[in-house]
Amino acid sequence: MTEKIAQPTLELPRAFEAWYLPQRPLCCDADYSLLRRRSRAEALKHTHIETNPSALVNMLVVDIDAAEGRAMALWEHQGMMPNLVMENPANGHAHAAWVLAAPVCRTDVARLKPLKLARSVTEGLRRSCDGDTGYAGLLMKNPLSGAWSSEITAPDAYALDQLRAALEEHGDMPPASWKRTKRARTQGLGRNCTLFDEARTDAYRYVRKLPDRTPESGEMLREHVRATCHQLNAALFADPLPAREVEDITRSIHKWITTRSRMWRDGAVACEATFIAMQSARRLKRTKKFNEKFERYAQEVLEK
Repeated sequence: MTEKIAQPTLELPRAFEAWYLPQRPLCCDADYSLLRRRSRAEALKHTHIETNPSALVNMLVVDIDAAEGRAMALWEHQGMMPNLVMENPANGHAHAAWVLAAPVCRTDVARLKPLKLARSVTEGLRRSCDGDTGYAGLLMKNPLSGAWSSEITAPDAYALDQLRAALEEHGDMPPASWKRTKRARTQGLGRNCTLFDEARTDAYRYVRKLPDRTPESGEMLREHVRATCHQLNAALFADPLPAREVEDITRSIHKWITTRSRMWRDGAVACEATFIAMQSARRLKRTKKFNEKFERYAQEVLEK
């Protein structure tokens, strides 16, 4: 633990200025009830600032609530050293931040695969530091604030695949089954992925009920998806996503269905026929599997 507050070095402000993307971030000091969105210049005078802008993710942050937070952020992290460590001199607790060379988009034009990878990598980094499981990543310690002992511990930003490879080598990358856990669905970037998956599945079912593919039906779909997204956001998460992110997910689902999905392009009749064919194929597959299992069981009985 640092005994006294270390002021930021000359290199830190310059590097952080290049890494930090929000232009009007949320910020506050010790009292979180005073959390407000302010200009970048004003926000950087406060002790806590918003980690990423609403449209992009370029900083993955882990909260380490331990007296040796800095040491835990750096110990055995070859190939994945954090770019920034912000330590509280009073108790040793720290935030460790990894900067992405290519930010991950989380708007209506976002691809879901990079967002899911960023979510898994964040969980791996948390495990590598034994970080706080309840930290959602919205706010981080401001490395330019004199309240913290802050330092640059790695000068170069990372590619997501680079961090994933290092985490896999160290055995800290979560298994595929982790993506189905409650924490993966309800924390940080997991909320975006969960809301997208739940709402799009509901939207596919709704499309099958529409009688045609006219602009009027398209507008009905848009309103249904919007209502579903906002309802799921309120119901699924203790800390719901901001309304702007929910609207981005709404647009993404509606745009994909009406411009790229065959269930919309081929029309209502073809969509229903395809659905019936899929259901029939699934029934045949289940029947075949059951018959094979029954035959194995019968053979075992006869052999006894």
